[in-house]
Amino acid sequence: MFTSVDDVSVRLAETGYLASPAVATTVFLADRLGKPLLVEGPAGVGKTELAKAVAQVAGARLVRLQCYEGVDESRALYEWNHAKQLLRISAGRDETWDETRTDIFSEEFLLPRPLLTAIRGDDPKVLLIDETDKADVEVEGLLLEVLSDFQVTVPELGTITAARRPFVVLTSNASRELSEALRRRCLFLHIGFPDEELERRIVRLKVPGVDEALAASLVRVVGALRAMDLRKVPSVAETIDWARTLLALGADTLDETVVRDSLGVILKHQEDVLKASAKLDLDAL
Repeated sequence: MFTSVDDVSVRLAETGYLASPAVATTVFLADRLGKPLLVEGPAGVGKTELAKAVAQVAGARLVRLQCYEGVDESRALYEWNHAKQLLRISAGRDETWDETRTDIFSEEFLLPRPLLTAIRGDDPKVLLIDETDKADVEVEGLLLEVLSDFQVTVPELGTITAARRPFVVLTSNASRELSEALRRRCLFLHIGFPDEELERRIVRLKVPGVDEALAASLVRVVGALRAMDLRKVPSVAETIDWARTLLALGADTLDETVVRDSLGVILKHQEDVLKASAKLDLDAL
């Protein structure tokens, strides 16, 4: 997909994703080496958006497996359409079981889920395994087969091997430690909060109506909030939401009244709002 690290930066920027040199380099290597990319970092820093941007650049189909506690093989890999199978069995009462079994365990009755969907077909795909750390440890066993050989075994049909490997992005908020076996199969990238200059560029790109001075001010305030001992510090996504809020309010500067009235956009817990209200000194920023 990419010819160089600079090509990654330029093409991702065309989709509205401003990549740091570390992000651009790792994406280039994942593409060139054909390795899955494991992206860790706090929520709201652009991990999922990175996969979406790569899919847009490549003109590829985005296949997303959203992980959560309790997700299992039938949700991640495949399952059989049992209702349709029962109808087929009922319709073929005069057939032998061998004849019926051959029919009902065929492609027509298979319901592919994200992992199987991602390795079938010749069209380009980006497989996003989102919030991998929220899935149970047992699900990692499913991922190992897919990420090692890009193949899936369906007992009734045999082994299905990818004709064209997808570009794979796994995201994690590090709420639990992923296995070493899974990490070995991936290139690793940590995306933290951007520096002030990059975050200011992101705000101006995503909210073009905000002028340079206001963007600089709100980024400095967000930086000060992140330095506090808060229950949840503001993410980049919340910085962008705050910029849109200020634009909607018609605010061209950040004063105490505007900040106090709109803190609920960037802080999500009352104790954080109270702490920020007491400690934030706009004159010092």
